[in-house]
This record gives sequence, structure tokens and C-alpha cells, in this order.
Amino acid sequence: MSVRRDHQGDLLTLTLDRADKLNALDYPLIDALLAELDRAEADDSVHAVILTGAGGRAFSAGADIPSLAASIAGGPERALREIVRRGHGLTRRVEEFPKPVIVAVNGLAYGGGCEIVEAAPLAVAAEHARFAKPEITLGFPPPFGGSQRLPRHVGRKRALEMILTGDPIPAARAAEIGLVNAVVPAADLLGAARDLAARVVRHAPTAVTACLRAVTRGLNLPIDEALAVEAASFAATVPTEGVRAGLDRFLDRKGRTGTSVGQVVRL
Repeated sequence: MSVRRDHQGDLLTLTLDRADKLNALDYPLIDALLAELDRAEADDSVHAVILTGAGGRAFSAGADIPSLAASIAGGPERALREIVRRGHGLTRRVEEFPKPVIVAVNGLAYGGGCEIVEAAPLAVAAEHARFAKPEITLGFPPPFGGSQRLPRHVGRKRALEMILTGDPIPAARAAEIGLVNAVVPAADLLGAARDLAARVVRHAPTAVTACLRAVTRGLNLPIDEALAVEAASFAATVPTEGVRAGLDRFLDRKGRTGTSVGQVVRL
């Protein structure tokens, strides 16, 4: 099994399980991860997903080079089909997932591994984690979306320094430029990811999904179009139980116990 799953309560932890290969992303691993994300989306008991790697050396060292080389040897059409479309499909799925995905970076996040971190809405890293875009050393640009997402997240010049040099950066630098949310000791990594997940999933799932969609879909749009995305996301939550319960709790705290949202609206 190339992806291990551990479902406890409302939290699902998925572990890339090719530790002997530094959790390199071969095609079966990518396909298995996509299948697990499909399963998690359909399971209403899952409110958040933590994604990490087996062993202490790597989250993922990137694309599996033998698989990649075989696809490239088949020419551009095969390479686009097997590498780019599959890689784009994975990172787009992570980026657009309707439940929060938190990457717990437990070591190297190189190439495709770094691109998963870029696509995820949240990430925490162990102190020994390192991040790199080494595709240029193989003669091509990042093929899993990294040439587009990284500049959007950390700025053009910072992204190009990583992409054009291929040099790794430490976890502290990744936090400084906004690639990860926090850096913690390795022993505390999964605990920190679970704590972050708990701070999110305490809120109504409908609100969490609406926030994820508003930010992800609006991020790169002109402001007027982005505000329309925000308005649509807000409108979708108005009739939900999450809004009714949230407003009632607020009003109760303000000394209006027994006053329902419906009563307030009628006032």
C-alpha cells in the first residue's frame, strides 16, 4: 500500500508510504493519493486531512525519476499525458479540496513534494525540513504547477531564485517567505498539525468550505471578480445551520438568551 490512512474522529491522516524511496511520487502513489482524497471528500465524518510522509527523512523527494525518464523517452505527448496532466491533477485536487488539507512536512519537500506544499492551504514543517525546486538540474521547468503557484504565493523574485538555482532552502526560510505556516521540532510535527486542524474544524464545515473556495477561486482574479466569488460564497452559507447556530451563540453571549436568529431577522 503506497498511502497509509489513519482516521480518528473528524481527522484523517494520509501518509505517503515509500520511505525507502524518500516517498518519491511514482504514478501508483499519485493515483492512490487521488483515490484517498476522493474517498475523504465523500466521507462526511472527515472534516480535515493531514498529509505527511513515512520515515523522518522526507515528506516527498519529488517525482520518481525512473518513471519520469521512461515517460520523457516516449516523447512530448506521452510526457505531457503521464507527467504533467497527472501532476497538475494532483496539485489542483489538493488546492481545490473542499476540506482543509494540512501538509506536515517531515523532511525533504523537493520538486513535486514542494508543489504539493504550495497547493495545500496550510502547512507546518519540522525544523530539519528542506524545500527545493531542482527540476532545472534535469533540464526542464517544474511540471506539477510549481512555476505558477510558487510566484503567486511568495513573490516572483523569491520563486525564481528557487526555480532557477535549484538550491534548497531551510524550513525557517520557508516560513519567512510564507511557504509554510509554522516550523516546529520534529517530535512535535504531527501534534502541531493536529492542533492546527482542531482550530479549523471547530467551526461549521459549511463555513470552512466556503472560506477555502472563496480564497482559492478568488486569489488570482481581478478584485471585482474576486469580490463576486466572495459574495457567492457568503450567500451559499446564509441558509445553513452553521450560520443559524453561530449567530444564536453570539446573541446568547450578549445576553439575548432565547432569542433566535429568525426572531432577530423579523425585528
